[in-house]
Parts: sequence; C-alpha cells; structure tokens
Amino acid sequence: MSAENKLVGIVLVSHSKEVASAVAELAKALAGGGVTAPVAPAGGTPDGGLGTSSELITAAAASVDRGAGVAVLVDLGSAVLTVKALLAEGDELPDGARLVDAPFVEGAVAAVVTASAGGGLDEVQAAASEAYDYRKV
Repeated sequence: MSAENKLVGIVLVSHSKEVASAVAELAKALAGGGVTAPVAPAGGTPDGGLGTSSELITAAAASVDRGAGVAVLVDLGSAVLTVKALLAEGDELPDGARLVDAPFVEGAVAAVVTASAGGGLDEVQAAASEAYDYRKV
C-alpha cells in the first residue's frame, strides 16, 4: 500500500465550481513537496450553475476515500445542509466522512497540509478548525 493510500481525503464544497477548484489547487500547492493528500472540489451544480449538488459531493468523497476518513469542508449555508443531509442518510458518503467546521480557505490549507503529513482524521479536523484563530493583524 502506497503512502497516499493511507491519507485522509479532503472534499471542498463550494457554491461555485471555480472557487472549489481554486481553493483545492491552492491547498495542494501550499502542502509542499512529496505526497499530497487526495483532494477533490465539489463546486456548483452539475449544469455549471451556482449552488450545491449532493451528486457532486458524493462523487468527490468517493474519489478521495482511501479508508482513512474524509474531511468535508464547506463554504456557505446550503452546502452545510447538503452535507449534513448526506451524512444523515448514512450510506451516501464513505465511512469515516466528517463535516469539518472551519473557515473555507484557511481550513482547507490546514487540512491538506495536515493530511499530507500523515495526520489522522481527528488531527485534520483539529488543524482545519484551529484556522478560525489565525490572526491577520
């Protein structure tokens, strides 16, 4: 089993396909060299509009699931509700999928960096959540 197969997966859910994709690319780039945790954006609706899609979220989660858990970070209200509904259904997201309460950009970077360093799901969640405390002044 390769090192990547042991890493927590990260799903970034945004109302915008472009925002989700850009944040995923930024987080991967800032994770540094070496093996990067699997990251998938799930942005917008299947037809390219603004909104959230349970189908896109489910597919993204499946694509990053390596059996170590999946951290799902979201941007705004209906994204939260969509992920909560998927988690409540019980069989839509991989076992070990978890909604993470974190700021979207800073939390995504912290989650990907921590997961890429081999942190477990609890550590990834904690790192992403701690991003609320990042001071800019």
